[in-house]
Amino acid sequence: MSKEQRARVDAMMRQPRPEGPRSVEDLRAGFTALMARMTVPGGIRTARTTLGGRPALRVEPDGGPRAGTILYFHGGGWVYGSPETALPLTGHLVAGTGFRALSPDYRLAPEHPFPAAIEDTLSAYRALLDSGTDPSAVAFAGDSAGGGLAVTTCLAARDAGLPLPAAIVAFSPGLDATRSGESMSTKDGVDPVLTRAGVEHTGAMYLAGADPRQPLLSPAVLADLTGFPPLLIQVGTNEILLDDSTRLAARARAAGVDVILDVTADVPHVFQAFTGLLDEAEEALDRAVLFLTQRLGAGRTTHTSAERGLPPLAGPVRAGATSRAASGQPLEPAVRGAERPDAPR
Repeated sequence: MSKEQRARVDAMMRQPRPEGPRSVEDLRAGFTALMARMTVPGGIRTARTTLGGRPALRVEPDGGPRAGTILYFHGGGWVYGSPETALPLTGHLVAGTGFRALSPDYRLAPEHPFPAAIEDTLSAYRALLDSGTDPSAVAFAGDSAGGGLAVTTCLAARDAGLPLPAAIVAFSPGLDATRSGESMSTKDGVDPVLTRAGVEHTGAMYLAGADPRQPLLSPAVLADLTGFPPLLIQVGTNEILLDDSTRLAARARAAGVDVILDVTADVPHVFQAFTGLLDEAEEALDRAVLFLTQRLGAGRTTHTSAERGLPPLAGPVRAGATSRAASGQPLEPAVRGAERPDAPR
């Protein structure tokens, strides 16, 4: 772990950006441009598909997947982002575990505020179960807002009487729409990516007047996690959302849930995306891969794409490719750098 690496990433993410409120279109375009510059690993294939009535991205190892499915929820403050922008993270989990990943393109605010995203992610999980997928071979995972969805989708599944997945992985999750954590103030300014004003701006789009004091919006302070599967939460100390993670871990522990709170010093929001720039990113992803491979059931039959009625996969993604990999088109070498995003995740 290098202090120099962390300092360079911090400086990079503090580059000047336009001041004042940004339009939704600007937020979406800026985030897409940022994530297109992150590194996607080689050795994976992608295909567009549908899941639960919504578009989705399927990601698999070149040689075909082993038994196991990661249902991955992308970040973007519930307002922007897509399965393609999350491919730097999804791809590394697939390459490391050998499992397939399915990433639903859930509806976004402000056009589709709460609870649209949770309705879509729950429908995606129902569709997996209806296809015959064993829940003991499924993990929920996600980053930022998507990390929050990994938790709230599990809450919704439990309340609907569905069998729960085998594990949850949450990278820098957003888990408290009340914004009551102390880190919202103590880390404001320390966090090079997110600001309190920024998350309140995008959060208001998602809430659309809904009361944030409910478990599906603020699980870190209100959810009963009884019966939850093992949970891995990864977060950095330089995040205004730090207390979202620490408080959810405490609630999980109190409910008798196996939980790992994995805190890395002096790194920014969703630092796992900075592979090639931060040693901590690769190390954290390695820990997430180990967690997933230990907890998803082994020895089950792998079903081919044809058996599942899924379209053929696109060509392999080359090592060092950018997130344009999801298109299946030729890819350029990754750019070693990133600009500060236009808004919080």
